[in-house]
Amino acid sequence: MKRKRVFYCELAYVVGMIVLALGTALMERADFGMSMIVAPAYLIHLKVSPYLPFFSFGMSEYVFQALLLILLALVMRKVKKSYFLSFATAFVYGLVLDVMMLVVALIPDAGMAGRIAFFIVGMLTCSTGVTLLFHTYFPPEAYELLVKELAQKYNAALGKVKTLYDCCSCAFSVVLSLCFFGGFVGVSWGTLVCAILNGCFIGLIGKFLESGFEFRDALPLREKMN
Repeated sequence: MKRKRVFYCELAYVVGMIVLALGTALMERADFGMSMIVAPAYLIHLKVSPYLPFFSFGMSEYVFQALLLILLALVMRKVKKSYFLSFATAFVYGLVLDVMMLVVALIPDAGMAGRIAFFIVGMLTCSTGVTLLFHTYFPPEAYELLVKELAQKYNAALGKVKTLYDCCSCAFSVVLSLCFFGGFVGVSWGTLVCAILNGCFIGLIGKFLESGFEFRDALPLREKMN
């Protein structure tokens, strides 16, 4: 039996953040539609940035996630330490995303073929980043934390709550797009493709990683994160 190599959870967190941000930047460059999860923040960025040029995509991400965490606290009627740690994750991700947006902008245009390549690689890269983050003990971004907390509060199946949240996020994105721009901007066929395939890709990549790596803690921080 092949011996698995050690992949430290802390490294998975760092690599997952970078890879997820890179994938999001590539999908934005492809312009075939963002995933339904990040679409609301992206649309808010597109609407606000012409008036406030400093309001980057990354900034929109952590501002929007902060609003989600406030909404979650109101629904739960309590504020947990994990909410602040989740915002810290969102803030770091937003900073990394802005860097990756600058890096991807340096790649020369390659027409429609290039856009398709950006989309495919971006989608796979996003799935890889999410999979790596699932193998850490650090608090997830607000999107995942909200689903987890609501599922526990109402004793509902996690998968059903996740599906409901995804549908609500998609509907909200469509409403924002129509209200802000009078048409579909940032939400297109690529959004639908992500919705259909993302979960499958995450599962397959997770099995691949787990077949070759054993995820372990390098630092005694797990209990402090709970």
